[in-house]
Amino acid sequence: MNSDLSILIATVNGSGSQSANMVLAKSLFRMGAPVATKSIFPSNIAGLSTWFSIRINEHGYSGRRLNHDVVIAKNPKTFSEDCHSLSPGGLFIYDSDMKLSPDTLATRKILPISFREWTGKVEAPLPLRKVLSNMIYVGILAELLKVDKTVMNSVVHDQFHGKEAVIEANQRALELGRQASVGLVGFEIPTAREFTNETIFIDGNSAAAMGAVVGGCAAMAWYPITPATSLAETFTDLSKEVHAGEIKSAVIQTEDELSAICTVVGAGWAGARAMTATSGPGLSLMAEAAGLSYFAEIPAVIWDVQRAGPSTGLPTRTSQGDVLSAATLSHGDTEPIVLIPATPRECFEFAELAFDLAETLQTLVIVLSDLDLAMNFYVDKQFQLPTAEFRRGKLLKAADFERGVEFARYRDVDGDGIPYRTLPGTPHPQAAYFTRGSGHTEFANYSENGGEYKKLLDRLKKKVEKNIHLLPAPTPAKRETGDMKSARSIGLIYYGSTTQTIAEIGDTLKQQGAHWRGLQIRSLPLANEIGQFLSACAKVVVIEQNRDGQMRRLLTQKFPEHAAKFSSALQYDGLPVSAEIVLPQILEGTAK
Repeated sequence: MNSDLSILIATVNGSGSQSANMVLAKSLFRMGAPVATKSIFPSNIAGLSTWFSIRINEHGYSGRRLNHDVVIAKNPKTFSEDCHSLSPGGLFIYDSDMKLSPDTLATRKILPISFREWTGKVEAPLPLRKVLSNMIYVGILAELLKVDKTVMNSVVHDQFHGKEAVIEANQRALELGRQASVGLVGFEIPTAREFTNETIFIDGNSAAAMGAVVGGCAAMAWYPITPATSLAETFTDLSKEVHAGEIKSAVIQTEDELSAICTVVGAGWAGARAMTATSGPGLSLMAEAAGLSYFAEIPAVIWDVQRAGPSTGLPTRTSQGDVLSAATLSHGDTEPIVLIPATPRECFEFAELAFDLAETLQTLVIVLSDLDLAMNFYVDKQFQLPTAEFRRGKLLKAADFERGVEFARYRDVDGDGIPYRTLPGTPHPQAAYFTRGSGHTEFANYSENGGEYKKLLDRLKKKVEKNIHLLPAPTPAKRETGDMKSARSIGLIYYGSTTQTIAEIGDTLKQQGAHWRGLQIRSLPLANEIGQFLSACAKVVVIEQNRDGQMRRLLTQKFPEHAAKFSSALQYDGLPVSAEIVLPQILEGTAK
């Protein structure tokens, strides 16, 4: 039994390998394997190197492994690198048509395969045969991993639905791949469950799109950008499917990111639940209109799928580099709500929650996902549809004015900092007001009075502080252990994709005799109860995927009395987070 198996497939972009790789990953999932994928791809259309890894772990670890038990090498440009990523005793399968130096393969357990020859045995048009070579290695892996043929055939049917000739050719290629693996020793893979409707295999962007549909998003304005484009595209497709072709939402591809957020703010002002999907460069361009949403108190949602920056950076690599930008987006004293999901399930749930919070608090809400979470696939529990009605917040209607309510758009009536609002078209003359991005009184009249301005800024901060309990609370780790007074005890703070490594890190710390506690941050501004966690820890390591420890900066600002306890465990190479990279930094923190 292989309790932790990692497979790496090295090809080139545009070769059709992604579809083949997902056939294998989905088949493993349907067989009950605790599987997670990582796709590392370039920012061009075709020709550059790409890698796809599949990890199957009995404990459900989903972080990236640095070395692999099986390597499929089809790219001569990365052959040496791929060869060195093989774990001791692992299996190296390579395309024998590549002209390579024999000593590169010394002391390796190898299987040379002429993918060209095996693919030539499939009767199919030449363009199709070129991509079928990917199905040859999938067939080899399917035999090694003892993947049920019926299960894999059902996945092929689903993947290429309606294309019978393509389905038949792929199944033939799979069978040839199984034949090519004769003589190899297979692997017993861990399984966690039978395939049931209780679990799903999904990426974060698809989950977020589903959550936006369920959450009543009526307007999606966006400008194409990796890695957020698939969120908007999936939302568009799901909206049509859910509403049976009836137009229930407006999807607008704008000319740029500033137009996108302006459209969202306009739709929010009109009473529609509206969002835009973008990444770091787009978030920067949205800053001015983001300030309008915050200051004029207009509900709006930005879904930011983080990638490596600054500037264009690494457009198809992951990062957590937008934390500080999101926390204070726009100029002046701006403090939007920030939600930070760590799993596809949280992407789904936070999508609906973002709209509820935007309308309840009448403010901008930013959701910080990242490329690793957004575009890779994970096993998660099936999503539960919400049973409660949408939270629209303090919304006055004509009947309220008939009862004699006095309306001051920016007045704090209830002491919670949140004013009442009306929507355009409310059929009563007293429902109207001017929406202003400049200084204003509680009646929405223009004002440059310093006292009025200070009062307004204080109320904007107050309405978040008074209602911070509505935000997702920090979540303690499930596998934490031990006495935090021990000399080898440490607290771990993490968020987003870094959460994928915590179970693996925690189990390793326990094996090495260290005691630890963990806390997942799920929203900004930071909750006061984080201070209780910090008080219980003598040392705290903040795990992040950025160079400058951005969350650590926010923690230090919020809890300066604990600043001396903090150290950082950082990974900022653009690759999905790995416990093998951050764990040594954590152990160094325990020794200090």
